[in-house]
Amino acid sequence: MGRIVAVATAMAACLTLGVTATGCSNDEASDERSADQLLEDAYETMKSLTSVTIDTKTTGASKERSTSVLVTDLKSTCTFRSSSESGATLEQIRIEETDYIRPNRAYLDQWAGLEAPSAAEQDRWVKMPSSESAPGDGLSDCTWPFAAFGKAEKGEPAEVDGRQAVALVVTDEEDQGGTYTFHVATEGRPYLLKVDYKGTDFRTTTTFSAFEKPLKVEAPDDDELLDLSGIGG
Repeated sequence: MGRIVAVATAMAACLTLGVTATGCSNDEASDERSADQLLEDAYETMKSLTSVTIDTKTTGASKERSTSVLVTDLKSTCTFRSSSESGATLEQIRIEETDYIRPNRAYLDQWAGLEAPSAAEQDRWVKMPSSESAPGDGLSDCTWPFAAFGKAEKGEPAEVDGRQAVALVVTDEEDQGGTYTFHVATEGRPYLLKVDYKGTDFRTTTTFSAFEKPLKVEAPDDDELLDLSGIGG
């Protein structure tokens, strides 16, 4: 009986003082894994996902901001939307081997080199084979590079959208002046919750959410498509 009373008394003290008090830490607080191992566990967890939403916010050297949202199965099916402060927006739906692409009027005028935006809005989609997509064209391939790099060190405990996390600071010799801070969940599965990047020319914040939520990606209706047949390129 004495041992039970002692345990009950100790538990009451922990609950009163908070689980972070000395001698009251939980398994997550006493996690002895290295920063590299924590990151590796997060990468493996993320690569096994069947769906995730990835939000990215970037501020460039000119202070202009851009955003993107990718909802994806991390393989070959996703929706993607990028936009900038100029008002230019590009939307994409990828379903296996087919891309549906919808740039708005501001995006078209920007890349056509026009000085003044056209009055008419643009709301049609263009259907193209996904094999015609190339790096740098502004489209997503639905994947994400969950791969280790650089040197990682443990930072401070953090909170991301109400989830407890640990901050892992990563530096890379090939990126002089750039620093990454990865936030890995310490409760439940070790999801990667957020990545902050601070470089000499720009800053990016990427957040990950909606893990394993049902993914519903549908092609536009035929009457929403723009027929480009007969137009030379």
